[in-house]
Amino acid sequence: MRTVIKGPEPHRLGAYRHTAGATFDDYPDKPALRMSLVIEQRGLCCYCLQRVRPEIGAMKIEHWHSRAPGRYPAEQLDYSNLLGACMGNEGQPRDHQHCNTRKGERDFSRNPAHLMPRIEELIRFLGDGRIVSDHADFNAELNDVLNLNEAKLRNRRKAVLDAFKGTLAKRGNLKRATLLKWLQDWNGDSQVDNLREFCQVVVYWLQKRLARG
Repeated sequence: MRTVIKGPEPHRLGAYRHTAGATFDDYPDKPALRMSLVIEQRGLCCYCLQRVRPEIGAMKIEHWHSRAPGRYPAEQLDYSNLLGACMGNEGQPRDHQHCNTRKGERDFSRNPAHLMPRIEELIRFLGDGRIVSDHADFNAELNDVLNLNEAKLRNRRKAVLDAFKGTLAKRGNLKRATLLKWLQDWNGDSQVDNLREFCQVVVYWLQKRLARG
């Protein structure tokens, strides 16, 4: 996960929210809403950081606070509560489901769009591809609620990190300025288009290496 910087809500969503009897199910412009979410998340799932596209069957509109009847009715059309999530292995056995599909109507304590604290401050990536937190309750949610250590996700994160480390090894002893440039690249500081899948695992590794001096 990485922090999602929310942009302005789509104008039509704000107007619709204030109409009598407005519900998310009946909102008429979900294509534009999906596009808005994908753009501000720079093409990545809000939870696992796989690629998402603004199309039916290629992403889900995630309600961080569930829109199940009686749960958080005031937030079903609140843009700050909406995120773009991958399909999360929908239709597969529960052990293989992740992100929104696994979460369902359960609560997840940290909204990636909240800035205090930033979600990056609460997680670590291990060399085997696992994502963990030193906060026990949150660590349990990463595994049980979102299943972010599902085998394929874990292996893909590890593959991204191993490939990056292999590239660095071929270049020999790199200067700090070069590592900083790599960090800016993987963190998306130098462009505004889509980020690389699972970019945060490389960002985390580079930050640790730079911190060692």
